[in-house]
Amino acid sequence: MDESIKKHLTFLGYGHTLENWDTIFQEAKRKQPSYQSFFTEIIAREYADKKEKARLSRVKRANIPEQLVMETFPFSRQPRLKKRLVMELYDSFRFMTQRQELIFIGPTGCGKTGLATSFLIHAINQGYRGYFIEFGTLLTRLFQARADHTEYKLIKGLCSYDILIIDEIGYEVVEKEQAGLFFELIKARNKNHTTLITTQLGFEEWGSFLNNTHLTAALLDRITANCTVFNMKECISIRPKNIVYATKEQEHEQ
Repeated sequence: MDESIKKHLTFLGYGHTLENWDTIFQEAKRKQPSYQSFFTEIIAREYADKKEKARLSRVKRANIPEQLVMETFPFSRQPRLKKRLVMELYDSFRFMTQRQELIFIGPTGCGKTGLATSFLIHAINQGYRGYFIEFGTLLTRLFQARADHTEYKLIKGLCSYDILIIDEIGYEVVEKEQAGLFFELIKARNKNHTTLITTQLGFEEWGSFLNNTHLTAALLDRITANCTVFNMKECISIRPKNIVYATKEQEHEQ
């Protein structure tokens, strides 16, 4: 490749053409397309390449701990979960177009975080910006932000995401100021963006960690105005187990 052409392609950002220059021209010699077809194919490949790189970049920035997708969710091991209803919401994409709250309630290991993550990745794949944050991490950030007076900057940043997962709320008791900021975050996102929440606690138990009856009522009133609840309370744990007993008694039994 001529160095000037290489320089021009780099400047234009035609990375795919630059990386596949020889292959492109070998195919062109073999297929002998028209000029229009040749340039249309180059543009289409560049577009697809840039679109895929942008998608991968959004996935990377989303802070997803484990990239689980709907195709791998073991519905067969969770017969109490209504697959048809889950897939209808997923395929219709109305959880994004209608800016819903999705609440996943169930015991540890039942797959609620994996299921929520699959909705997040689905939205990211369609061009939306998303983010995953654990509730404990959120509380820490809210506490730090309150200390240095940047709490509303933090809330604004979290509200910039089209879809946000707050994972496992309820594990930690929330301080009064943190509870207020958590409410402000939900209020700011409500009706404007999609928020996914996973928890082991039913709505009637949220007051136990928020420690504020009126705030809990106001929070639930907003969340339940337009939401889908995945009640997985009776679902079993599907987390893989690999237990090794390091005791003489167990070794003798085996």
